[in-house]
Amino acid sequence: MDSMEPDQTPFAAVTAQTSRFSRRVQDPSSGIQWLTHPRFQAYQAYLDKSTPYVAYRWSSTGALLVLFLLRIVLSEGWYIVCYSLGIYLLNLFLAFLQPKFDPSLSQDDGLEDGDSVRSPLPIKRDEEFRPFIRRLPEFKFWHSATRAITIAFACTWSELFNVPVFWPVLVVYWIILFTLTSKLHPVHVVQKEV
Repeated sequence: MDSMEPDQTPFAAVTAQTSRFSRRVQDPSSGIQWLTHPRFQAYQAYLDKSTPYVAYRWSSTGALLVLFLLRIVLSEGWYIVCYSLGIYLLNLFLAFLQPKFDPSLSQDDGLEDGDSVRSPLPIKRDEEFRPFIRRLPEFKFWHSATRAITIAFACTWSELFNVPVFWPVLVVYWIILFTLTSKLHPVHVVQKEV
């Protein structure tokens, strides 16, 4: 039996889509020309190659953070930059620890409407297992933290950001914010029935 050949092969369909995308990228009115810039492509290639090396990525970020903190301590300035970085890293860390779908929030939504909503987490052994999905994945957490530390380090080389402040007040305020934020975002632990 002779079967009819489709008008377009899968390869031709993919080629048509990619050529349409490349025309859109090259179009000056599209606003996404930076995707084809060699520096962006080299940066993206570096990020792609570094993905499996979690320990090396975090150790380099830790070294960068130590270098930044040494700059702050030795220069005795830029406390507001350090404080802002600390608040940003705290928010990133809390987003990393939180689940993407908060079970307590989904239970509260049903209670407002009068519906009984069952928990998305398994309570009994025969229920379906739902894995823990983070609100902020590890790679995005690392990338955002490294980028923030790099920007903060660059800010310490400009006198514009060296605002005179009494640093112990910032440290105490940061500790208070950390304590309050940690209490507001509890870690959800599900106890299994025996």
